[in-house]
Amino acid sequence: MELFTIDTILPAASGILFITQAIYHLGLYNKLYIHNKETVYTTDINAENPPLSVIIVAKDAADELQENLPFILEQDYPEFEVIVIYDRSADDCDDTLKLLEDKYPNLYHTFIPDSARYISHKKLGITMGIKASRHEWLVFTEPNCRPQSNQWLKQMARNFTPATEIVLGYSNYEKVPGWLNKKITFDTLLNSMRYLGMALSGHPYMGTGRNLAYRKTLYYKQKGFASHLNLQRGEDDLFINETAHAHNTRVETGSDSLMRIAMPKYKKIWCEEKISYAATSRLFKGTARYIMGFETCSRLLFYAAIIATIITGILLHQWTTLGIAILLWAARFVMQLIVFRKTAKTLGERKFCTLLPVFDFLQPIWNGVFKLQRKLRRKNEFMRK
Repeated sequence: MELFTIDTILPAASGILFITQAIYHLGLYNKLYIHNKETVYTTDINAENPPLSVIIVAKDAADELQENLPFILEQDYPEFEVIVIYDRSADDCDDTLKLLEDKYPNLYHTFIPDSARYISHKKLGITMGIKASRHEWLVFTEPNCRPQSNQWLKQMARNFTPATEIVLGYSNYEKVPGWLNKKITFDTLLNSMRYLGMALSGHPYMGTGRNLAYRKTLYYKQKGFASHLNLQRGEDDLFINETAHAHNTRVETGSDSLMRIAMPKYKKIWCEEKISYAATSRLFKGTARYIMGFETCSRLLFYAAIIATIITGILLHQWTTLGIAILLWAARFVMQLIVFRKTAKTLGERKFCTLLPVFDFLQPIWNGVFKLQRKLRRKNEFMRK
């Protein structure tokens, strides 16, 4: 009598993969919900609201700046400046900013010169903004982003403790009807649960420039973007990957600190962002990249093992085996649903109840497509221009 047969190996493999997935969901993805429920800031908080500089780099974004800048300029914060650096373009960005400057004395703007060549304009713009800033603490966002509250800066600033050099904030797309919106908000939520959860676990590995703060001295200590100046992007994720560690990084996900991103006009815009991220994420240092990759692999293997176990149970009339497979899938789904619902609720996101199994299965596939597209592109497409 054989000790190991297909009807014993498959359920055992499914069980091991279920445990692996449970560790990720309960030990990592649940971090944001727990963080929002804990009262850690009652004893470790900066209530001084130090002066800060908000830096925004814009290109062809006159309408977005006109719509979103007032929500930043009208923040309930004692002392701050907003510096907009725009890439010269055909729109009326300059006129828009001049009109806003007449109304808001703390708004300043400049432009990236037309003569700038062979350097990422985004990185050059951020560097120009940092050099023009008057304050130690720098807060970054983008033209298509709008704070959910006029307390955004206060919520970010409460993390500005003496030991803190980096504050990672949460951002996601506005909620509008449509499949694409559901798809990209789920993808952004999951990615946020990953990198913010890792930061809360003491292993920060990236950040996003849509809602981010760090010290000016950190930028100069790191010599800016010198280590990846040859790349078109990486001004946020690679910079944080190089500078963040357990003792200098904090996470802010309070309800008033959230940043909403305007839906892209075309799906291609979001796809290009994902391909661009695939080009920089492969350069991440540390183990986080592999930890996240292992979660994706274990997820796909779990689905494969469950499907194989169900088919085997039906073909061999092994009803116990079939029952184990269904039970493991249901247990993972319930666990995942609870974690996502609680986290989504605290962040004001969709609950994804009915679509969760679909997106959970498809998300690794479409990310794999983006990575493949990145490999098929010419290398110089991701280099500075």
